[in-house]
Amino acid sequence: MSLAPLERPRRLVPGDRVALVSPASPAPAAGYESGASVLRSWGLEPVFMPHARDVHSFLAGRDEDRAADFTEAWCDPSFAAVIATRGGYGAQRMLDLVDWDRMRAAGPKAFVGFSDVTAMHEAVAIRLGASSIHGPMPTWSKFCEDAWMQEHLRQTLFEPERVQKLASGTARTLVGGTATGVTLGGTVTLLSSGIGTPEHRSDLAGGLLLLEDIGEEPYRIDRAMTQLRRSGWFDELAGVVLGSWVDCGPYEGVREVMLDQLGGLGIPVVEEFGFGHRAPSLTIPLGLTAHLDADAGTLQFEEPALR
Repeated sequence: MSLAPLERPRRLVPGDRVALVSPASPAPAAGYESGASVLRSWGLEPVFMPHARDVHSFLAGRDEDRAADFTEAWCDPSFAAVIATRGGYGAQRMLDLVDWDRMRAAGPKAFVGFSDVTAMHEAVAIRLGASSIHGPMPTWSKFCEDAWMQEHLRQTLFEPERVQKLASGTARTLVGGTATGVTLGGTVTLLSSGIGTPEHRSDLAGGLLLLEDIGEEPYRIDRAMTQLRRSGWFDELAGVVLGSWVDCGPYEGVREVMLDQLGGLGIPVVEEFGFGHRAPSLTIPLGLTAHLDADAGTLQFEEPALR
C-alpha cells in the first residue's frame, strides 16, 4: 500500500494572524523581532505564543510549556498558521505532551519549519493526517537577509500555484529517472532518531524522501542512513531528493555515502536540490503528491501546497 497524500490546510491571506512557537532551542533575542518584521511586511499579524521567548537551560522553555504553546496555537481558530521560530534541539522531548486529540478536532493548519522541526512534521503527518511545509524559520539570520528565500516562502503560503514546480540551479542527477510519490522527510538524523517512537513510519512505499543535515561527519550520516535502511524505510521508496549538507565535511564524502546507501535501489535520486540549512533554501511541501525528474532536476506537485 502506497503513501496517500495528506489533507491540505488553507492558504494565507493578508490580515491573517499567525502563531510563532519555539518547540526546540531558543533564538537570539534580536532574531525574534527581525523575523516578525518580515512576516508583517507580508501583511500578516505574527503573535508570539506565551512561552515562545522562554529559555530553560538549552531549551526554549520547559517541555510542558513548549507543548502547550504548540497545542494552543493549533487549536486557536484565530490563527491561520503555526510557524516555528527556529530548530536546534528539543522538539522530540515535548511530543508526548501535545494534545493531539484536540488538534485533530481543530482541523489542519499551515505549519512551517525544518531542522529539529522534522520530528514535528512526522508527528503532524501521522497523528493529524495533515500536510506541512519544510521551510525556513523567521529567526534564522540567513532567512532575514535573503529576499529570494523570503519570497519563495511567501509565495508558498499565499500564492502556492506559482511554486508548484520546483527547480534548483545546483541540482545534479545521482541516479537518473522519474518517479511520482508523496513527499516526506527532512533532517536525516532526526528521522533516524525517531525509530521506535509513535511518530516512526515503517512503511514508506511510494514515498519521495527528502534528506538533508548539518554538522554531521559522513560516517555519522551513514550510521543514520543505515538505521533507516534497516528499519525498512528504503524498501519501496519511489525516489529520493537530497538537499544540503552544511558543515558535513567535504561533499564528496557525503556523496559516497549516498551512492552506497541509495545507488542500488533502482529509483531516481537527485542531489544538491537546494533545500535545508543552506542559503538560499527552497520551501518544499510535505505530504503531497509530486513528480520527480532526477535528470531535469525538478519536483512538480500535482496540487498547490495550500488550498
